[in-house]
Amino acid sequence: MKTNEMDLVLLKPVLETTRRFWITAGILFSVWLVGVGAYLYQFFGGLGVTGLSRPTYWGLYITNFVFFIGISHAGTLISAILRIAQAEWRRAITRSAEVITVMVLLFGVGNILIDLGRPDRMLNVLRHPHFTSPLLWDVTSITCYLTASCIYLYLPLIPDIARLRDCGLKWPRFYRILALGWQETPRQKRILEVLISIMAVVVIPVAISVHTVVSYVFSMTIQPMWHSAIFGPYFVVGAIFSGIAALIIAMAIIRKAYHLEEYLKKIHFNYLGILLLVMSLLWFYFTFCEHLTVFYGNEPREMEIFRSKLFGPYAFYFWTMVVCCFIGPLIILANRKTRTVSGTVIASGLVTIGMWLERFTIVVPSLVNPRLPYTMGRYHPSLVELAITAGCFAAFILLYMIFTKIFPIVSIWEIEEGRESSLQEVHERVKGYLPGAEEPSLSGREG
Repeated sequence: MKTNEMDLVLLKPVLETTRRFWITAGILFSVWLVGVGAYLYQFFGGLGVTGLSRPTYWGLYITNFVFFIGISHAGTLISAILRIAQAEWRRAITRSAEVITVMVLLFGVGNILIDLGRPDRMLNVLRHPHFTSPLLWDVTSITCYLTASCIYLYLPLIPDIARLRDCGLKWPRFYRILALGWQETPRQKRILEVLISIMAVVVIPVAISVHTVVSYVFSMTIQPMWHSAIFGPYFVVGAIFSGIAALIIAMAIIRKAYHLEEYLKKIHFNYLGILLLVMSLLWFYFTFCEHLTVFYGNEPREMEIFRSKLFGPYAFYFWTMVVCCFIGPLIILANRKTRTVSGTVIASGLVTIGMWLERFTIVVPSLVNPRLPYTMGRYHPSLVELAITAGCFAAFILLYMIFTKIFPIVSIWEIEEGRESSLQEVHERVKGYLPGAEEPSLSGREG
């Protein structure tokens, strides 16, 4: 299998490593080591070294868990929707999105293990399953999503792995095993397309179920401002929102670092910027509804948290969240002149910060003001929690960078397919939508 000369630039990150890569990797590795040291200190000293205790037994770790699981919607879900909708502009972005899903799911689960203090306690969910517990549903849905996402990432990788195998410049045995004998025969291509189509359909409900179930961990309790019927769709919208933002940031970094301006074009950022704007409006709608119903309900316990978030000790986090998730993105993305590559990246950075703060203002204020007769608690993240959190983010970025050194971050075969056959296919499909032409086939790719 030969790669088009024009697309050789997509193999360059795998075959060549610059000094800048090693410096960045070294810094990230150092931060990760600090995080590992902090975790070992917590492991041997007990969870008490973080200050987490009743009533505030969840803090940064659960905030990170919800945040990472939310970002996981960047990949598999968005990629699957774009594939099913036959959005041709997806070809250059799907793989970078799918990798995010697999990576952040691992760190989401990892934060749960860190929060437990003793990781072996995780096995209690399996040893003593309780089917009425949302925690068991959580483990089940995340495991299914991680498995489906790994398969969905691997299947479209096979043709490109075969290219690296045939290239023979690096790790031939490794790539030969992963390529599964791929020779790009018509039969292999047909089977691969069918499997990718099946997985695209399967992962959508699984992805939605994951964040719905994560929301149930909160909403199935009677904690004030958690016991809400809209938490399921609210969490799903927030997850897709933060996922698109993470994807835009990742694309911008890849584009700049590997000089892929010809593949990750301004139009990709424009389309994703519009999607981000739509999700920003949806997020504001859900946030407004959630807080309006609490205000009109005027339930004393809930109003304590409501006031602490809007006017009290958490007001800074809450209003920063509103600026980052709604006002900033609205100003930048609603204007075509500022919806540029830089504009969408700035808006995405704001959204990422804002969505992390949203998770924090959901988790902490309700625990500090419990419904049970505990005294009101206080919570400030400890240095141990901050170090472990920094280590998690550094490790995520480092693993993502390593992936780009092992596999092409842009799907080469899909780019070639788009160049060779999709132009005519799209022409025929659009022509079929117009009056006086034969109606396009519902079988998808045929017309």
